[in-house]
Amino acid sequence: MRILVISDIHANLTALDEVLADAASVQWLGQTGFDAIWSLGDIVGYGPWPNECIQRLQQFPDHLRVAGNHDWAALGHLDLEEFNREARKMVLWTQKELSPASLAYLRSLPDQPLLHGAFTVTHGSPREPIWEYINSGSIARENFPYLTTPYCLVGHTHVPRLYRMAAGACTVHGPIYDRDISLAGPHSLLINPGSVGQPRDNDPRAAYALLDEEQALWRFRRVRYDVEITQAAMRKAGLPERLIARLAYGW
Repeated sequence: MRILVISDIHANLTALDEVLADAASVQWLGQTGFDAIWSLGDIVGYGPWPNECIQRLQQFPDHLRVAGNHDWAALGHLDLEEFNREARKMVLWTQKELSPASLAYLRSLPDQPLLHGAFTVTHGSPREPIWEYINSGSIARENFPYLTTPYCLVGHTHVPRLYRMAAGACTVHGPIYDRDISLAGPHSLLINPGSVGQPRDNDPRAAYALLDEEQALWRFRRVRYDVEITQAAMRKAGLPERLIARLAYGW
């Protein structure tokens, strides 16, 4: 099965649509298209189209999904003191915007890691699924003992990374785009595909990944989208200017 792996859409419909179009058209392993979507959380928050992004995902019945911290915050499940000032404003704005159908969808998102064959799927980490950031080798190392599968997919940091645990050592690898990475080997892996809607690695292009589950092959991808369309919609909605500006720079 060919999987489109996405995370941290953050209500950025323009970026999401570009990712969906790119993943549907890219030639990979002699084929085009994907069979299913795995969404690693934070569908909403920061961006101007929370309902529309949820509706877009619902057009793909075969998609696996988990909750992120912004999804939970939109449901009132988290203390907003845990968020910075701009993020709090976005949570409150999103709560007002969400339709009853969107709220029902967010309530359906599992808050614990999901197991799918050789993969664990979660938002933050296997240890703390909603909130923990795996942004260093030391934090990754602490999380590997929580895995019961060889591979774990995470989001939350908005930065594409691969953490490899082998022979007691954890190594950190940045993404190599458009090259096949074999996941097989005498190791465990934690992999972050990066963010669709708000990258934070100084690259404004939307990030995602393709996974061939049977062959255990992974491919990091980046695709440009029209940032100015998202920025204009954010300004029209009166969203914080810093959140608007950061999209152009990927930070």
